[in-house]
Amino acid sequence: MSYPSKPSAEHYVTTFDEFVRLADYSLIDTLNADPDATVDGDDHRARQVFSGHFVPVTPTPLPEPQYVAHSSTFFKELGLSDQLALDENFRQVFSGDLSAAHGPMRQVGWATGYALSIYGTEYIQNCPFGTGNGYGDGRAISVFEGIINGQRWEMQLKGGGPTPYCRGADGRAVLRSSVREFLAQDYMHALGVPTSRSLTLYVSKSETVTRPWYSQDSCSLEPDVLVDNPVAISTRVAPSFLRVGQLELFARRDRSNAHPKALEELRMIVSHLIEREYKSDINQNLGFADQLVELAKLFRHRLTTLVANWLRVGYCQGNFNSDNCAAGGFTLDYGPFGFCEIFDPWFQPWTGGGEHFAFFNQPVAAEANYYMFWKAVRPLLAEDTDALEQFDQVGRGFAEAMQKQIQKMWATKLGLTKFNPELFKTLMQLMTDSGVDYTIFFRELSHIPVDISPLKKSFYGETSQQLDEQWQSWLKSWRDLVINDSNLAEISTNMKQTNPKYTWREWLIVPAYQQAMQGDYTLVKELQAVFSHPYDEQSQEIEGKYYRLRPSAFSDVGGVSHYSCSS
Repeated sequence: MSYPSKPSAEHYVTTFDEFVRLADYSLIDTLNADPDATVDGDDHRARQVFSGHFVPVTPTPLPEPQYVAHSSTFFKELGLSDQLALDENFRQVFSGDLSAAHGPMRQVGWATGYALSIYGTEYIQNCPFGTGNGYGDGRAISVFEGIINGQRWEMQLKGGGPTPYCRGADGRAVLRSSVREFLAQDYMHALGVPTSRSLTLYVSKSETVTRPWYSQDSCSLEPDVLVDNPVAISTRVAPSFLRVGQLELFARRDRSNAHPKALEELRMIVSHLIEREYKSDINQNLGFADQLVELAKLFRHRLTTLVANWLRVGYCQGNFNSDNCAAGGFTLDYGPFGFCEIFDPWFQPWTGGGEHFAFFNQPVAAEANYYMFWKAVRPLLAEDTDALEQFDQVGRGFAEAMQKQIQKMWATKLGLTKFNPELFKTLMQLMTDSGVDYTIFFRELSHIPVDISPLKKSFYGETSQQLDEQWQSWLKSWRDLVINDSNLAEISTNMKQTNPKYTWREWLIVPAYQQAMQGDYTLVKELQAVFSHPYDEQSQEIEGKYYRLRPSAFSDVGGVSHYSCSS
C-alpha cells in the first residue's frame, strides 16, 4: 500500500488519519534494537542496555490531557492545520497515549542511549550501575518519524514517562520547564538560531509530581522548598535527535570490545547521522572514508556557526555536555539555559554549571564536544591513512574556525565589515564597567547614535563623567569606522536584523508559567506572539512591557536570576 509522503502546497493536513499517513521510520527500520528489549515497549524500569541503537518503549499517557499551546508557525511550515492540535486522536498521541495510532504509524516509540562527557572527559559516575550502560533518554521518547514537505522530521515527547534509561526517576516533566522549553524553541527559531522545534504542549488536569524549587523571593542558590507541579508533555521536533554522546557510546563499546558487533554498530550510527543530517551536503558517490572527512568539515562549520549565534543573541546553554550537543549542529535540550541581561562574560544561569559552561566559555565547551565527536568517529578511518590525516587536520583547525566565526559575528553585530580587536576590547570593558543590558545596548547602538544619551537607556546604574567621556570616545571611533564603510541607513537596518529588540527575560517568563499552573494560558500566548517577531518594532504597549531593564527586585532571586537543573 502506498501513502502520500507530503501535503501539497494547496492542502493542509486537517485530520489525524492524514497525519498518520506521513509516517516513515528510518531509525527503527534500519538500526538495531536492543536485543534484550521487549517487543511491545513495556520497558519502563531502569536497567543496563548493553547493545543496540534504540530501545522500543511506550510512553506513559497523561491522565486527562488538556491543550496548552502549539506552534502555529511550525504547523504552517509542516502544512498542518491549526485545528489538528485540538483533534482528539492527535492530542491523545502527543500526550503519550499511542493507542490511537494506526498504520503506517506505530503504537510503540523508542528511546536511545548515549554516553556522557563533560569538557572532553568521559564520565560514568552519573550512571546508577557505574558502567555507563544506564545513561540515555530517561524521559524523552520519540513517537513519530516521517517525511513532511520533502523533509524528514522526528517527533519526541519530553516528559513521556520512564524508559530503561530513567535512572530510577519518574520520567515526567513539569509544566514550568515545559513552558520554558516550548517558548524557547519557538523564540530561537525566530531569532534565526538553529534549534529543535516546538510542536505541542499538553498538561494533565489531574497528575502532579513533587519537585524541589524556590520559595517566593528566595535568594538561595539551591531550591529550598518542595512544590507540587502539574505534569506536562511537550513535543519537540528535529531532523534527528542524534547527539555527540550517542556516537561516543558506540565508540566506547568498540574500544572496550563490549560485544562482537560494536564497531559495526558505530559505523551504522555514523552512516545514519550522514543520512539524516548531512545527506544534501555530502556527495553520496564518495567513498565512506571521504564522506567522514566531509562530515567533520560540515559539523565543524555548523557547530562554530551555532555558538557564534548563541553569543550574538545572548544565549547561554548552561550545561553543554556532549549528550546535549546535537550532531546535526543545532540547539538541543533546553534545560538550565538562560539569556544574558546585565552583560557579564561569565554569566551562567545554572547553579551547578560553574564557569566552564559560562556565556563566553561556550566556544571552548563546543571545542571539547567536537573533540569527542572526532575521537568517536576516528576508529572508522583506521585503515585509510590519507583520509585519517585529512580528518585529523579538520579537527586541529576547530579553534581557528571558531575564532573566525566569532569575529565575523561581532563585526556584523557592530555594523562593521571587518572585526576590529582594539575597538571590541574597549567595548567589552566599558560594557562591564557600566553594567549594560546586553540586548537593549546593541539595539540602541543599531540606531547609530551621535552621542551616548540613547545608549544610557541600557545602563543599570549611574556612570561617572570619566566613564561617559570614555564612552563618547569609543562611540566616535566606532562611528568613524561605520561611516567609512557605506550607507548609514543600510547599516542601521542590517544591525537591527542582527540585534534583536526583544529578548528572553526570565522575570517575564515566570508569571507565564505560574499562571499556566492555574489553568490560564494568556501570558504563554502573549509571549509566543512577542517572540515570533523579535527583531520587529511592536506596539507601544508591548515595548513598554518587554523592552526594559530588569527590576532590581529580581536580582539574585532563585528561579529568576539562577536555577538548578530541577525540571
